[in-house]
Amino acid sequence: MPGRQPRWLLIGNSRWHWALADGDCGSSGEGGPNEPFLRFEHLPPPTSAVEPPLAWAAVGAVPPEAALPAGSRLQLEDVPLAGSPPWLGIDRALAGWRAARLHGGPVLVADAGTVLSLTRVDGRGCFAGGRLMAGAALQLAAMGSGTAGLPTLEGDLAAGAEAWPLATAAAMRRGVLEGLAAAVREAGRQARTEEPGCRIVLTGGDGPALLPLLRRWPELGQDALTHHPELCLEALVALRPAAPEGASQARPRSSRI
Repeated sequence: MPGRQPRWLLIGNSRWHWALADGDCGSSGEGGPNEPFLRFEHLPPPTSAVEPPLAWAAVGAVPPEAALPAGSRLQLEDVPLAGSPPWLGIDRALAGWRAARLHGGPVLVADAGTVLSLTRVDGRGCFAGGRLMAGAALQLAAMGSGTAGLPTLEGDLAAGAEAWPLATAAAMRRGVLEGLAAAVREAGRQARTEEPGCRIVLTGGDGPALLPLLRRWPELGQDALTHHPELCLEALVALRPAAPEGASQARPRSSRI
């Protein structure tokens, strides 16, 4: 892509998530050598055509006005996660594959976005099931729309320092985040009972709000819990890397092993 900054796109349910190559090849966080330095942007959906990304994938709706090229779309069959059923969301496949590749063993990915998805990959690198529940924003919106006395909350979801808030809005945020953290903790406990070396990998937009709550539990301490905020985008970049300057971009084949 001479003269153009390589870009990768993951269309989520509420935001568009971009990875942009920033500088020469090196290491992007916990990625390996020869991967580009990346910066990330999480933006509202655009209302007009966008600059075509090097590769893109979608969980949410794809508006036709964005004019995204079909040929550069990553599909589920392009993600080499063994045992993936055809109905699996591509974001879960990307996150599970990347986490297992980074840690080299069994993982439970907790993707705290619009939906909290819990995705297991076993020690053989195979998809091993998961769980889904409404994320923080959906739960808060449901309380606001489903009751007469509770507000509809938007914006910062981070819980305050109070364990038992007096204010209604703070109590709603604290309750939702405590519930999500408890779900991750219990899923992690069960996964580690089945495979003691299982790592819990936290990602997604609400990950920073959940992380301090999860850190309280010794069983999800430093050796068991990892926060990797851009897991899905890094997987997309790894599967569709930018071609060297002047080289044509190949579309690699995937094999699920």
